[in-house]
Amino acid sequence: MDLILTTGSFLFFTGLVAVLTWWFTRNDDHSSMGGYFLGGRTLTFPLIAGSLLLTNLSTEQMVGLNGAAFTDGLCVMVWEVVCVVALVFMAWFFLPKFLRSGVSTVPQYLEIRFDHQTQVITNIIFLMAYVGILLPIVLYTGATGLIGILDIPSMLGSLPETLGLPPHSVALWMIVWLVGIVGSIYALFGGLRTVAVSDTLNGIGLLVGGILIAYFALSHLGGDGGVVAGTKTLIEDQQGRFNSIGGPESSVPFGTVFTGVFLLFLFYWTTNQQIIQRTFGASSLAEGQKGVLLTGALKLLGPLYLVIPGMIAYSLFAGQDIDKDHAYGMLVNAVLPAPLTGFFAAAMIGAILSSFNSALNSSCTLFSVGLYKNVLKKEASEEQVVRSGKVFGWIIAIAAMIIAPLLDHPVIKERGIYDYLQKMNGIYFIPIFAVVLVGMLTRRVPAIAAKIGLVVGFSVIAIGYFVSPFDKIVASLHEFHFLGIVFSWLLVLMLVIGELHPRETEFIQEDVGAVDMTPWRYVKPVGMVLILIVFAIYATFADFSVLTSQE
Repeated sequence: MDLILTTGSFLFFTGLVAVLTWWFTRNDDHSSMGGYFLGGRTLTFPLIAGSLLLTNLSTEQMVGLNGAAFTDGLCVMVWEVVCVVALVFMAWFFLPKFLRSGVSTVPQYLEIRFDHQTQVITNIIFLMAYVGILLPIVLYTGATGLIGILDIPSMLGSLPETLGLPPHSVALWMIVWLVGIVGSIYALFGGLRTVAVSDTLNGIGLLVGGILIAYFALSHLGGDGGVVAGTKTLIEDQQGRFNSIGGPESSVPFGTVFTGVFLLFLFYWTTNQQIIQRTFGASSLAEGQKGVLLTGALKLLGPLYLVIPGMIAYSLFAGQDIDKDHAYGMLVNAVLPAPLTGFFAAAMIGAILSSFNSALNSSCTLFSVGLYKNVLKKEASEEQVVRSGKVFGWIIAIAAMIIAPLLDHPVIKERGIYDYLQKMNGIYFIPIFAVVLVGMLTRRVPAIAAKIGLVVGFSVIAIGYFVSPFDKIVASLHEFHFLGIVFSWLLVLMLVIGELHPRETEFIQEDVGAVDMTPWRYVKPVGMVLILIVFAIYATFADFSVLTSQE
């Protein structure tokens, strides 16, 4: 009976989102470049915020970040709380510059600021990272979470035996390919507005489901005393782990918040094509700013469903020798009633689809607008450009579906998938963000400086991660400090080149009139309030004694 309820509620909620998405977007323009890649520049702030939140809020966080909290405690809330500062900077500084240029992609902006070759190099780096890192990790973490929530291996019965494969591996491959195919259909046939609408609908479900997990888990922990007793038990059991300050042995030592970690936030929320593409589709600067700041406000709630459940799992499962990336799925399976298990599995599917189809849509945009139209076939019609994106999308989707199950590797599992993702992100986050920042803040730095910065930054970080003996040096620094050092030297390198060989004329950014550039009247005070709340949260839970007691 429980299996029937779980499966029925899962199919109902999944189907409901699909039908509503089709209904809301059935008359959209999916044939032109503006309609397909930017939603016709018609996105309002609720759709922007919903899409931003769920594109970010995927299973690599639900599974990975709760897994990190299982190991390290509250200090991993840095990945949710501090990013609010980066979102404020996006609303204040970066978004106006992007919208004024009327671009569809970040590399397009770099072409305007520097030159065509800079755009091509940035496009290639983005595409390599999305295909090799982001898309496979989204599929892998999603499959891992669903296996734990729905206990899929037990549903397969004797099938794994006939295939000669372990139940977990069979389930992993099945879910990866199922979600990959469905996500590709959303992204490649619907375009950006379809992605944004489905993201918003799924986002509501995931937020509700995530908070329900925390509620039921606390009730389970509290027994007859309910949520209040569970909260008291959690605080008493893990008093030392309720600390916003990460010690030297944690995955995010406190010092790294001010170096590589904050730089990762700045790139992710201000320059990462997968995330900010929906802000490029804003109907006006004011709508875009409101959407970005609303996302920041919602991110402040993130620790309730992305950190606390992982800590509750520690109270329930510590000492059972379980993989930390399996802790969240085990918790959901243990505390949720069967009908809600199906609902939450549907929300998880929505989260996977959201991040997967958003990254896929962005990859198609980068290829079609940046490479196909600008390099391979400059005379291509809009219809041909859109078609090229769909073909390319299927190719990289299949590649991601092949790579994703291979991430079930002991080395990656020992580190934790979320930590692995952040490490790998640094390879391309840092050089691209350094070049964008220099481009926006200076007028005389030439294109050659940007190209050198991209190639040198990408190469140095990759060598520091994977080539001996340099990897040992990086390990001794902590890789987030290493990213901060590389970023600083990239800035110095590009500025020195700008002094020695400046542009002949100053760069002047023109307003192409793509959208109304009147800023939201409350953008500055609301941004300041959000930053003050971040500091207040950290101050409330800070215990700096951990910095010395663990050395």
